[in-house]
Amino acid sequence: MSNHKSNVANPAPLGLLGFGMTTILLNLHNAGIIPLSAVIISMGLCLGGFAQLIAGVMEFKAGNTFGATAFIAYGSFWWSLVAIWLLPSLVPQGGVQAADEVSMGFYLLLWAVFSLGMFIGTFKHNMASRVVFGSLVLLFFLLSLGDFTGSHFIKTIAGYEGIFCGCSAFYSAVAQIINNEFQRDVLKL
Repeated sequence: MSNHKSNVANPAPLGLLGFGMTTILLNLHNAGIIPLSAVIISMGLCLGGFAQLIAGVMEFKAGNTFGATAFIAYGSFWWSLVAIWLLPSLVPQGGVQAADEVSMGFYLLLWAVFSLGMFIGTFKHNMASRVVFGSLVLLFFLLSLGDFTGSHFIKTIAGYEGIFCGCSAFYSAVAQIINNEFQRDVLKL
């Protein structure tokens, strides 16, 4: 084992930024404020997916199992969601059936259960992490319930809750960057 100090930056702000900004955009759609468009799909692939995967690999290198699992899993979530939206139109006619509300309900429910486990892990972390993951659990459960019931009202409520979730991740990312730059707690976590 080497006593050499690592000069690798903290990847968490990048991962949180990727998660937060993409979550805000998608949930502006879920809340009925903007349409689902190339803007959301591109953000899901590039920042939500790719940036989180990079942050996750960096967390693995740093020995942070929680951060690595979170960023790689949620980065993959964004890529899988984009694939769910696009595959039916990319595969020759009849090759891939579009997702229905029941299958989406189960997809989102699995993410809710995973997120609940991650939320429990945040009990050893700062309050900002608990807010991000706690609100994410609620978001996935609401989205799942909205799909299972076909309730537009529940999906709209989920959208506003998701905007909050994304903003909490965005805050945590920016707070970590600012606190690191000033070498003190300027913004509370």
